[in-house]
Amino acid sequence: MKIHIKLLVYSFLLMLLPIMGYSQAHKYKCLLQMNNYIGEGAYIVVSLISPKGQYEKTLYIMGEDQRWYNTLKEWHKFYSKKKSVDAKTGASVAGGDRSTTTLEIEDSKIDKGYKLRFETAVEDQDYYVKDLEIPLTTQTLSGKNSGTGYINYVRFSKIQ
Repeated sequence: MKIHIKLLVYSFLLMLLPIMGYSQAHKYKCLLQMNNYIGEGAYIVVSLISPKGQYEKTLYIMGEDQRWYNTLKEWHKFYSKKKSVDAKTGASVAGGDRSTTTLEIEDSKIDKGYKLRFETAVEDQDYYVKDLEIPLTTQTLSGKNSGTGYINYVRFSKIQ
């Protein structure tokens, strides 16, 4: 009898998880292809932007030397308030190169008005606050998205 009550309680708790805000996340492979340009490697930050247009979370930083983070001006305002990076970091990406990384994105953010922003900066060259900014939708996470500055395109594929 006690086993049946425990099973009933566990079943009830499992049914409550979606209501209580439990959010599952999935991983996406992110292939970034840079345009050809001459100069230093680009520092790139990938951010989750809320439906109100505010930085919510840093997902990935390409460029490991923190002394150059201030060249990513808009993101740096958000970063400097937190005083820590909550994202993975990797090497900067040079002109014509490719970079592949994995981003973890919460399912609850997809198709809910959020955006992914790719902000880029290259030493002694232009800065692009929105080199690529895309709505965080099922469609954009399954296709190719073109950049407007140093980024040629970004392609996502869901990892099963």
